[in-house]
Amino acid sequence: MRKNGTAEHGFIAKPCALGLNVQANGPQKAQPNAILEKVFTAITKHPDEKRLEGLSKQLDWDVRSIQRWFRQRRNQEKPSTLTKFCESMWRFTFYLYIFTYGVRFLKKTPWLWNTRQCWNGYPYQPLMPDLHYYYIAELSFYWSLMFSQFIDIKRKDFGIMFTHHIVTVTLITFSYVTNLTRVGTLTLCLHDAADVVLEAAKMANYCKCQKLSDLLFLTFAIVFIVSRLGIYPLWILNTTLFELYEALGNFPALWVFNVLLVVLQILHCFWSYLIIKAAYKAISKGKVTKDDRSDIESSSDEEETVPRSKTLHSTITTNGTGGANGTNGYLSGSTCSEEH
Repeated sequence: MRKNGTAEHGFIAKPCALGLNVQANGPQKAQPNAILEKVFTAITKHPDEKRLEGLSKQLDWDVRSIQRWFRQRRNQEKPSTLTKFCESMWRFTFYLYIFTYGVRFLKKTPWLWNTRQCWNGYPYQPLMPDLHYYYIAELSFYWSLMFSQFIDIKRKDFGIMFTHHIVTVTLITFSYVTNLTRVGTLTLCLHDAADVVLEAAKMANYCKCQKLSDLLFLTFAIVFIVSRLGIYPLWILNTTLFELYEALGNFPALWVFNVLLVVLQILHCFWSYLIIKAAYKAISKGKVTKDDRSDIESSSDEEETVPRSKTLHSTITTNGTGGANGTNGYLSGSTCSEEH
């Protein structure tokens, strides 16, 4: 699955990005300096005040210039806008495809509008080929997200995202092994909906289509909150916590499954808080503060003033948002110098 994404990066996404005038250049590079480079690579990427003062005396530089050099040196290892656009396009393509596939599949099933049908005949429910393919495709994609997290930029919410990916992969695998796949398909499709819009919003942002990015972000926020805080507990948790127990009684898999689903809901609440916080700042203050998770570091002497027209699209980060099926990404209040 990851190889296919890499192929799309080179043969499809990159030409599209260049055609849309997405800039290929990355952050500004630090000027060559053997002493600072040695400290950066062998000692620390974040020198403390004492070390900064020592370097200042050794090089006859002021401390502010050395801080700027280390910031630029850290940033130059971050991906360019072109790279981030390609990654978002790959994820957008997958999410759009799998969401469309899920909707077409569920339209033919009796449990789409009647969740009690998820438990009729359980556990002796046939594993249809379409359902099997749906599960394998989703599981493969989220395994790739979990492993790629270790080679991508390490963000401050690495632990939360790693927990999310573990829960996601465990849920998909556990529901497949225990044949709880009917409710699993509902959960997967529900969560893919918001991810499609988020990746589209990020691509619009990278293309500097600010109005479109603002609109897509607002759409994403609405879809995310309605689906994760509304439909998910009322539709998914209701049937797994109550209808499943009424239909089949108590059994060990029920409790394991529901614990994982509730953990997922806790993550939904956390990300919804970030989304609402970012939207509130954008609307009430006309600007957004720097994202703690932002790919690109900045300082007061280097930041550019953010135009008011950019306030909403700047809330989008490159990683995306979390979902029951493990969407990779989040919201924040950065100037969108990156993504997440």
